[in-house]
Parts: sequence; structure tokens; C-alpha cells
Amino acid sequence: MSDEGIGKYLKRIREDAGLTQEEVANILNLGRDAIIRIENGKRKISAMELVGFSKLYNISLDEFMIKKEPTSSDMKGIILAGGSGTRLYPITEATSKQLLPIYDKPMIYYPLSVLMQAGIRDILIITTKEDQLSFKRLLKDGKQFGIKLSYIIQPSPDGLAQAFILGEEFIKDSPCAMILGDNIFYGNDLANVLEEAKDNSNMGYATAFGYKVRDPRRFGVIELDQYHNVLSIEEKPDEPKSNYAMTGLYFFPKGVSSIAKKVKPSKRGELEITSLDDCYLKEKKLKAIVLSKGYTWFDTGTFESLLEASNMIKIIENRKEIIVGCPELIAYKNGWISKNELEKGIELLKKNSYGQYLANYLKDEKITD
Repeated sequence: MSDEGIGKYLKRIREDAGLTQEEVANILNLGRDAIIRIENGKRKISAMELVGFSKLYNISLDEFMIKKEPTSSDMKGIILAGGSGTRLYPITEATSKQLLPIYDKPMIYYPLSVLMQAGIRDILIITTKEDQLSFKRLLKDGKQFGIKLSYIIQPSPDGLAQAFILGEEFIKDSPCAMILGDNIFYGNDLANVLEEAKDNSNMGYATAFGYKVRDPRRFGVIELDQYHNVLSIEEKPDEPKSNYAMTGLYFFPKGVSSIAKKVKPSKRGELEITSLDDCYLKEKKLKAIVLSKGYTWFDTGTFESLLEASNMIKIIENRKEIIVGCPELIAYKNGWISKNELEKGIELLKKNSYGQYLANYLKDEKITD
């Protein structure tokens, strides 16, 4: 890893731990100016200093020995869009939950956009047999978004960790991110948070995302120390050790399929994602990223959360004059599709506000050029 890469990595860890540059300088017996220069990549770190940083931040020295910088193209992505959706009957008796509208777009656009924001272009969508054709009709092969989409059927909903077994041939020897098809994330700095998780994966660490909730008993729960190191994880505990729920977004290093095969079914008969994470925790290879109050997360599995998510997206888009979870715009900004390709997509959407926003975006871009 380059000096600049090490510096950025150390800065992220320090900020996550809630430490100031002056506090780190005092603990490591270095001047604050030295910490600033290290974090800016302007000063080399001695072997002794590396040991000090590794102890303070509870990280392995191996993390600094990576010669190859992480690249987005190495990572695969999975959207788990199976399940029967019984909690939303009768509206999901005829269609998949992940195809229901969240304000101005299908639900699956939001998790798809998260993976695209992470720079992931090779994505597997896991669906039920009955719904797969509908997903293909909507998303096709992904070329319109500058990505590659593959599809596979989930025979039965046997737990989230099952996704990595079903997707073993797709993942092969790559790191992999998996997001639930009914999860919605929004935050101004989300791309940088995703970059941190990607870096973790390339360095052999799994990443769990935590979000503070009122009733953590309904979720997998992460117990953290003051520096956000993971102490324990539990699936829907009766007496939660914290208020931090595990969201439906997970990043894993290469080899995750092999580890998922070792997970034993829980009392519910499912391959729990918390059991998979626990495998990494036991090897001290699990990190947590806590999403702060500046982020919004929805697990849209109930009638109430569907309405709340739609209202929230409507408020954000109208007040900020932006569009949330837009694969076309992300693809264009990432340079994955050309202006002409975006204009072709807009032609199909020109009769609604979604298409009009994209058209106005190109107009404004032309004015500022």
C-alpha cells in the first residue's frame, strides 16, 4: 500500500474511533504535525510507528503490507431478491416485494444503486423461480446501466448466508458485497463509506454495517467497544447487548463461499448471516462501520416501512431537487455509459418526473460546460 493509501486508511480508522489528531499524537508520542503529514501521505512511517498504530487501532500489521491497491473491478455484487414476501400479503401474492414501487422507482433500484456507487459492475440477482422473468424484463442484462447482470433462482429461502453458496460459481475467488433487495440506504457520504468497506474486503476483512434502532430485538445485533471494534453479534436476541442493528449490506473478502458452506443451520433451520459473520469475528477478521445520524436506512418489509420509505424519498427528492437511487445517473457519472446512451434511456422516461430530472441534468451540465 502506498504512503497516501496508508495515510487515508489511518485517518478513516481514527475518525471512526472518535479520536482527534492531537489525542493520537499524545498516545503515540508523536507531534500533531507528524500525524497530519502521515494522514496526508506526506511522511513515511517507520516500522516502530506502524506497530504503535496497529496496537492503538487494533489492526493487523498485514493490512499495511498489501502491495496491490484495491480495484473496483475485482469485487462482485449480489442482490438477494428472493423470499415469499408473506408479511406483505396480499400485495405480494402476484409480484415480488422487490418490484414494488418506492415513490418513483422499483424497490430493487435502490440496492442496485448502492452496489453501483461502490463501483461494482458485475452483479448477480437471486430471485424466486416465479419472479425471475419479471426482474429480467425490468433490468435486462444491465447494459443500459453500464453493468453486467446475471440471474439465479433461490429454490427456497434458507437464510441470507445461502446467497454465497448459490452464487459460488459467480463469485469464484473474488471479494463480494451482498445487499438485500428490500434495503434502502441514503447519505451524502455513502460512496466513501462503501469505499472503506471495499478496502477492508481487499485486505481480508469482512464488514458489517450497524445502524442505531429503537427495537434491536427484531434484527441481528452488533455489540461494539468504544472504538467500534466488534465484540459480539447475535441474531434477534431477547436481551440485546446494544441498540446497533445489522443492516442488510455486507462486504466479504475472497473465499466467502467456502466459509458459508461451513455454517450450520440455526434453530430456525436457516443459514444465518450472523453465523457467517461470527466465523470472521472468531478469526478477528470482522470490522464494523456504524452509519451515523446523517444516514437513512429502511428495511422495507412491512406496510408501514413501505409508506415511510416512499414518503422519505419524495421529501428528499423534492426538497433537494435530486433523484435518489438512480442507476442511469450513477452509470453516467461513473463513465460507464455515454451521453448518447443516457439520452436513449431518457427517451423512454420522458413522460414522468424521473425522466424529466435526467433530461434537466444533461441540460444543466451543458450550460456549465
